Amino acid sequence: MTLAAVPNISPRAQRTVSTDSVRIKPFIRWAGGKSRLLPRILPYVPASIENYYEPFLGGGAVFLACAARVSGRSHLADLNEHLVAAWIAMRDYQSKLRPLLEWYQANDSKEFYYKVRSESPLGLVERAARFLYLNGVSWNHLWRENSRTGAMNVPWGDRLFKGIDSNTMKIIGDLLARADIVAADFRKVLDSTVRGDFVYLDPPYLPIFSHPDVEKEPTAKFNKYTAKTFEMADLVDLAEICSDLSRRGVKWVMSNRDIASVRELFPNAEFIRFTTHRSLAAQSRREVEAHQSPEAIVIGGG
Repeated sequence: MTLAAVPNISPRAQRTVSTDSVRIKPFIRWAGGKSRLLPRILPYVPASIENYYEPFLGGGAVFLACAARVSGRSHLADLNEHLVAAWIAMRDYQSKLRPLLEWYQANDSKEFYYKVRSESPLGLVERAARFLYLNGVSWNHLWRENSRTGAMNVPWGDRLFKGIDSNTMKIIGDLLARADIVAADFRKVLDSTVRGDFVYLDPPYLPIFSHPDVEKEPTAKFNKYTAKTFEMADLVDLAEICSDLSRRGVKWVMSNRDIASVRELFPNAEFIRFTTHRSLAAQSRREVEAHQSPEAIVIGGG
């Protein structure tokens, strides 16, 4: 795709962004993010998309890489309201967000981190700035919420807050100009899809011990991005939705583990299977993700 053919993007963003060359680095570091796997995922994304749907947004690496292929609107969602606030603020309130990020950068310290972590600002932009600060300096850039209180509980990561440079904010703001962003469950987000639309799915990977085909100790805790965890019942519902998308001719691509229980839930989909290196560690050996992880790109729809 040439830059001249890229619709709905400002001239400045077109000069900077190409789905086939320069990649936009996500402004949110998210456990399980797909930046490293983009070369494997993007060949299965249509070159021309009417409307784009991503209901497990996270850091949005896939959206940022292929947003220029979308001629209509992008429908972005996640259950984590703090993360969604950051995306909305990046789209609508950059003039208010930028000085707050600069203030966090100027006051950054270990003591400041724990003070900020204990607070609960009410305004959307204030919540967004707090999220971006905590995400930027937390241990391993993790965001984990207490299942009872919903409070973020990741320790300090012993790193400086780098903030977000103005050029990156401008480029991402341009990409989000034609995006709807909501905090919503995936079941609601995908109702309005029609033939010609494209859906990218990156649901939280279930801890390996949740799968009956694997008999070992828990090796991952990637389903606790919010107080409400993603469970096997949710994956079953997602499989049913994907079957409906396929029946209606809506193309979809999902990232997930390559294990028997996932393959059984998506029997009519195409599986691109490979092994990827997982570098995300945790605080105890029992929580460390396997270094070589079986991964799959699951493809369905018209």
